[in-house]
Amino acid sequence: MTESRLKTAAHTPPGTERGAVDGAAGERLRRDPVAQRVRRVPASGIRRFFDIINTMQDVISLGVGEPDFVTPQHIRQAGIRSLEEGHTAYTSNFGMLELRRRIAAHLEQRYGVAYDPTTEVLVTAGVSEALDLAVRATIDPGDEVIIPEPSYVSYAPCVIFAGGEPVMVPTSAADGFAVTARQIAAACTPRTKAILLGYPNNPTGAAVPRHELAAIVRLAGEHDLLIYSDEIYARLVYDGWEHTCVASLPGARERTILLNGCSKCYAMTGWRIGYACAPAPILEAMMKVHQYGLLCAPTMAQYAAIEAFDHGEPDVQAMLAEYARRRRMFIDGLNRIGLTCHVPQGAFYAFPSIRITGMSSDAFAERLLYEEKVAVVPGSAFGPSGEGHVRMCYATAYEQLEEALRRLERFVQAHRQA
Repeated sequence: MTESRLKTAAHTPPGTERGAVDGAAGERLRRDPVAQRVRRVPASGIRRFFDIINTMQDVISLGVGEPDFVTPQHIRQAGIRSLEEGHTAYTSNFGMLELRRRIAAHLEQRYGVAYDPTTEVLVTAGVSEALDLAVRATIDPGDEVIIPEPSYVSYAPCVIFAGGEPVMVPTSAADGFAVTARQIAAACTPRTKAILLGYPNNPTGAAVPRHELAAIVRLAGEHDLLIYSDEIYARLVYDGWEHTCVASLPGARERTILLNGCSKCYAMTGWRIGYACAPAPILEAMMKVHQYGLLCAPTMAQYAAIEAFDHGEPDVQAMLAEYARRRRMFIDGLNRIGLTCHVPQGAFYAFPSIRITGMSSDAFAERLLYEEKVAVVPGSAFGPSGEGHVRMCYATAYEQLEEALRRLERFVQAHRQA
């Protein structure tokens, strides 16, 4: 008997023909080829609207959550220069040490929290990968993760894909969409493993006061919980608000996985540079997952990020000033036309109420797109507590925002409920 026949015989149950086994396996595959945890997660509520946008002309898009600025030239040139100099090989799994040193220095200088760049900083392919690594490296099947809602669309799916259970804690416009320690405490169970915070928030622009974040950290200590803190919008805050880095709070560093990156503040979304900072044992576990999946972030993007940290502060301040100018005009305009909107404290999103129209957020977004060619994201995409709202990104040209308001006003006047 040949070796291949021996293998076949060894894996065929006695009295069963190999063809019958193959047939049964094939039937199971045809019936249910997709993992159940993946089936639990619906496709992003954002994607459908962008598929429609691509087929239309003269659409003003307020849906894409990225800066409308081009990456500053000196940062682009650093990436180009790295290619011309032949820096096209893999870097360390942790990322270039020179970049990790910049990240650690930035966090210590700005927030007073110190990380060892050799063992406590990991460069990732954007914050999305950093979050995925954090959850997969720390969550076991059945562990619960508390997530304030509305929340970024990937938060709950990341937990589900890791085998965990997301526990959503709804927030409301009445409280500025800011979660409290009391709300989180009410959601804790013996199975709770972690709290996932994303502030300033996408989609609401909400920020949580320092004293409330400190209370959440104390709660995490009492229950021995991890904290995942997504701070990608940390540099985009307004009206003199000072961002609180969660890891800098007393008792937080030892249990916090800090997530941030270059995408928003330096207008580097497509470069895919994020980072995670955490105590060395946690970061080592994250790196283990990272090295078998992504291996390392793009090399030329890491060189560009070094330039951003070294010389990008004037660009951050210039873009922030322009976002603040747009924010004032746009939020005032939304409230004037009847789409009540709390004033976002950070990021570059408005999250107005659409209840004046009596429509669901999906219906509002679809009809607005077809009737007035303005693209927004339904609030339902960010969880049930987002219903009754839509997300509008004001990271687009001032004149475009003014025109969008004119179109929105026509739409609201046509569909306002008596």
